Amino acid sequence: MTDTSTATAASVPLAPGSLPLLGHALPLLRDPLAFIMSLSGYRTMVRVRLGPSSAVMICDPALTRQVFLNDRVFDKGGPIYDRIREVIGDGLSTCSYTLHRRQRRLCQPSFHPTRMPGYGAVFADAAVRKAESWRDGDVLDITQEMMTLTTRATMQTMFSGALPEETMRRALDDTAVIVSAFFRRMMTPAPLRRVPTPQKRRYDRARARLADTIAQIIAERRADPTDHADLLSALVGAVDEESEAGREQLSDAELADEALTFFLGGMETTAITLAWALHLLATNPDVQERLRAETDAILDGGRPDPAHLPSLGLAARVVTETLRLYPPAWMMTRTLREDAELGGVRLENGSTLVLSPYLLHRRPDLYAEPDRFDPDRWLDAQPDRAAYIPFGAGPRKCIGDQFALTEAVLALTAVVARWELTPVGDQPFRPKVETSLSSRGLSLRLRERRTDDAGKPGTHTAALRAVPDQPSTRTGIATCPVKHQE
Repeated sequence: MTDTSTATAASVPLAPGSLPLLGHALPLLRDPLAFIMSLSGYRTMVRVRLGPSSAVMICDPALTRQVFLNDRVFDKGGPIYDRIREVIGDGLSTCSYTLHRRQRRLCQPSFHPTRMPGYGAVFADAAVRKAESWRDGDVLDITQEMMTLTTRATMQTMFSGALPEETMRRALDDTAVIVSAFFRRMMTPAPLRRVPTPQKRRYDRARARLADTIAQIIAERRADPTDHADLLSALVGAVDEESEAGREQLSDAELADEALTFFLGGMETTAITLAWALHLLATNPDVQERLRAETDAILDGGRPDPAHLPSLGLAARVVTETLRLYPPAWMMTRTLREDAELGGVRLENGSTLVLSPYLLHRRPDLYAEPDRFDPDRWLDAQPDRAAYIPFGAGPRKCIGDQFALTEAVLALTAVVARWELTPVGDQPFRPKVETSLSSRGLSLRLRERRTDDAGKPGTHTAALRAVPDQPSTRTGIATCPVKHQE
C-alpha cells in the first residue's frame, strides 16, 4: 500500500519555459539537446509538458535503473513508442509487458552467442568491400556510406543474401524518410499529425512500401522450408516451449513486426554509431593513430575477422565511448500500468516517464570531463549499469546489443586499417536530433594510408608504443572486450 504522506507528481518541480497549450514543445523542437541538458541540475526528477500533457523526467541513474528493472509497472509506452509502433507494430522493442516475455523467448535464439561469429564474418566482409570502394581524396557523406554498409550487412545476416540493388536502395530511402519523421511526429499534437501534408504523404508511402518489402521476403521464406542459417530462419523456426502446447511459433504478423524491428535497429542505429565513431577519430587524430597501430598489429595486413575481437581493445573502447557521447536512443519513454511510488513520489496509473541516456552520460558528477572523447576512461572500468545505458537495461535491454557491438568494432577496424580520416572544414558538427542522434550530413575526407615495401600498411611503431594495453583476456567476453550486459 502506498504511503499517503508520499509526495505526488504535482509536487515535482516544473521545468522553466513552459508555454500555454504548447508546454515545452518549442524548446524541444528548437534545440532538444540543450533543453535536456538544461535539466541536469535536477538530480532526481522534473516535470516537462508535451503539449497539454505532463510527463516526469527521471534524472537520477538509480531511479532510472529502477524503472528499467520493473517493466511490469513501468511499461514501454509514451509518445516515442506510439510513433515507432506506427511502423513496426508490436515488435520486441515496442510491445507491452504482456507480450514481451513470449516474444523475447522466441527471438532469443536468433542472437545466441554461437551465431555471432557467422554474423561477424558478414559484417567484416561488408566493411572491407565498402572500404575498398573508396578512393584517395574522396569526401564522403559518411552517414550515407555507413547506412549502405549496415543495410547490406543486415540484409545478409537477416535474409542470407543481398536483395536486388533497386530493392535495397528503396528500403534505404524509405528508412531515411521514416526515421527523420519520427521526432517531429512525436512532438506534434494528434490532430495535426492527421493533416495530409506533403511530408505526411511521403512518410505514409515510405512506411507502406517498407512493410510490403518485408512482407514479400517473409512470404517467400515461408514457402521455402530450407534453413538458410540466417536470422530470419531462426525466427521462423523458433518454438516457445513454455507455451501451453509447447510448440507455439511466431505468426506471420508477429514475424513481420520482428523483422522490421531488427532491420531498422540493425541498420540505422549501428550506421549512426559508426559515423559518430569515425567523426570522433577524425577530430582526435592521436586516438586514430593509436587505433591504426592496434589494427596493424592485430591484422598484420590481413582482413578483420571475428576471431580478432578479443584483441581489439582500443576499437571496443572507441565504440563504448561513442555510445556514451552519442547514444542512438537519446530519449526514452515509459507508461505506468498501475499506481506506483518512485523516489518518494506517488505516480498515477497512466503517467508518462521520460528517461535520457544522453543526460546521464554527460553528467559531470558521473563522468570526469563528460563532453571529452576519452576511450581510455574505460581502460580499468567497466560501464556502470545505472549510469551507462545506451542499450537500456533490465528485461527490456536491447536484445541485439552484442550484434551491434560486433558489427561496429569489426567495421571500424576495416575502415581504419585502410584509410586515414580527416574533418572537412573547421566548424563543429552538431547532431540532427531525430528519434536517434543522427549524424545525417556529416562529411569526412579520406587519405589513403602509406604502405611498406611488402604492401602492408605501415605499423607506426611510435604510436604502437603509446598504446597502453595489449590484447587481454581479462574480461572473458567472446564478442567484445568491453562488457555490455545485464
